[in-house]
Amino acid sequence: MRRLFPVLAACLAFPVSHAQARTAEDEQLWVNLTAMGAVSGKLVYFAEVQPRMGDGASRLDQLLLRGAVGWKLSPRLTVYQGYAHVVQTVEGGRDVNEERSFQQVSWVMGKPWGGELSSRTRLEQRWRSNGGDMGWRLREMLRYEKPLRPGSDAVNALIYGEGFVALNSTDWGAKGGFDQLRSFVGAELGLGGASTAEIGYLNQYIDQRGGNARVNHVASITLFFRH
Repeated sequence: MRRLFPVLAACLAFPVSHAQARTAEDEQLWVNLTAMGAVSGKLVYFAEVQPRMGDGASRLDQLLLRGAVGWKLSPRLTVYQGYAHVVQTVEGGRDVNEERSFQQVSWVMGKPWGGELSSRTRLEQRWRSNGGDMGWRLREMLRYEKPLRPGSDAVNALIYGEGFVALNSTDWGAKGGFDQLRSFVGAELGLGGASTAEIGYLNQYIDQRGGNARVNHVASITLFFRH
């Protein structure tokens, strides 16, 4: 378990170490509204709406609609099957639509250093309106949160890193290999009951074709409504 903290730290440091590869940068605002809870017994669900503002947070860059149903194998382990629809706006052109089917495993790994360490593994199958191929992508997130006051979950310090790997290349632009890395640092705030808000800074490093790269500096706001 002690070896996992350096992995998280490396994820957060990755964009800094690759600063020389940056070819484009943007300031963005991402908002995530997620409802989640139990359907019946061990059957659970989540549904989310994510508008993402780009170009200095001046316009809608992406809109993501995603939902999934899952089964709790244990209090710490849940598996999901889900679907997502993503709209990528194109100024002066036709929007690009992406459809995704995905399988997900969410795992609470333990409670080291007085906090909670969890993992989210997601395998995606992707289709886009500007091509005919299906892309496969694997995503792995490690997340750690720790109460700032012992014995209270009102405010938690929160960090996570999520790596993306494309498993094949496609005619619509996916390139097999490392795709992107997201690194987040911020806080989780209790909203009453089991609902929470996560507010902080997210760095999105995207590897593009031709050796180019893109870095998005994101103000991230996520609201989880749990019941």
